[in-house]
Amino acid sequence: MSILAMMLTVFSVAQGDALQLTYPHEAGLTRVEVRWANKTVPFTRSGDTWRTVVGADLDLKSGDYPATVSFHYVDGPSKTRNETVRVAGKSFPITRLEVEPRYVELSPEDLERTRRESRRLGAVFARIEPNAYWREPFVVPISEAEGSNFGHRRVFNDQPRNPHSGADISATSGTPIHSSNRGRVVVTGDFFFNGNTVIVDHGLGIYSVYLHLSEIEVEEGQMVERGEVVGLVGATGRVTGPHLHWGFRVQNARVDPFSLARMAE
Repeated sequence: MSILAMMLTVFSVAQGDALQLTYPHEAGLTRVEVRWANKTVPFTRSGDTWRTVVGADLDLKSGDYPATVSFHYVDGPSKTRNETVRVAGKSFPITRLEVEPRYVELSPEDLERTRRESRRLGAVFARIEPNAYWREPFVVPISEAEGSNFGHRRVFNDQPRNPHSGADISATSGTPIHSSNRGRVVVTGDFFFNGNTVIVDHGLGIYSVYLHLSEIEVEEGQMVERGEVVGLVGATGRVTGPHLHWGFRVQNARVDPFSLARMAE
């Protein structure tokens, strides 16, 4: 059966989750990409399957969104399929935290620093590397760890702030942090809110984020393998104690990192 003869699909995903899209390979097919949420996302071929991962941001409104999938062939015209991504709403609780006042009432210097850092990270997350660096499933960076506060609406010192864009994993200072998958290190450094930071580009617009580290064990531009140590747990930046903030950006959508770890290869 050709791709166009397949029944049109409604892909279902919850707010703040990642979604894997797959299509079978057919003769002459050389490239597949999807246009969704104002972004064009490439697929990668693995054997007889073309696959990619897209993300529904944690603040994306529930509803049906159009997605156009394009199939390009070595000979002959391209083909398209009009699919639907159905986003289900999710309820996120409120978390109240007490931190140092300087992380809530920012000085002019710190405010300018956070704006500069935000611009830098925004430029990183906006880039979609057309190649996938990984071939294995994503894994949790600290084995058997759990974290359940992704998406929580946070109130620092009685002042509302942005929702939590990752999962906080409890661990003692110095605990090794392992890369969730193969990729290229694109950001390292000390950030005002994030503390010591490592960001790994896995390709196709997928970035894993590791924050509040006590030590950084990798360098920008370095390729890391799945499970390779990228840093150590710490308590740098805006924190209430030692832990790992583990997050993912998928085409700049803030998604629950555990939704990628639960995804089959």
